[in-house]
Amino acid sequence: MAAQMTGPGAESGASGMNGADAALWFPEPPSKPARLLPPLALAYIGDAVYEVAVRQHVIARPNLRPHQLHLRSTSYVSAKAQATILSLLEPELTETEQDIVRQGRNAKSGTVPKNANVLDYRHATAFEALIGFLYYSGDHDRLRSLIALGFERYEASGQK
Repeated sequence: MAAQMTGPGAESGASGMNGADAALWFPEPPSKPARLLPPLALAYIGDAVYEVAVRQHVIARPNLRPHQLHLRSTSYVSAKAQATILSLLEPELTETEQDIVRQGRNAKSGTVPKNANVLDYRHATAFEALIGFLYYSGDHDRLRSLIALGFERYEASGQK
């Protein structure tokens, strides 16, 4: 039996990705409203939410072996890919979303990326902060919409 959904978005009956039970996506509310969480905390949860969305997207493709699933997934979750997806989505973002992106991009993570340049890393953090913000705000329809649009535009760009 799934846990009851509490916190923002609970009353709307919002469901998880691809119609999954919302309780699996949001079993506990955040300690503060999403707008008050630090950008790096939003990026932390956004990274996890986006990773699951990518895995669901990739596994929906037929006949992929585990190694192929991994390779396909990493093509979406690298800092460079996330930075590209963010740039492809920016014209669609609301003012609030643009503000979250700016805060995420300017957040000081204290780490230096090994396999990415600093600019891509900052933009990837901004993208993850946006995903985390939408997730914790309970705006799951917008979250799904932006992720799907990001996949679509990224694949159409030929950078995959």
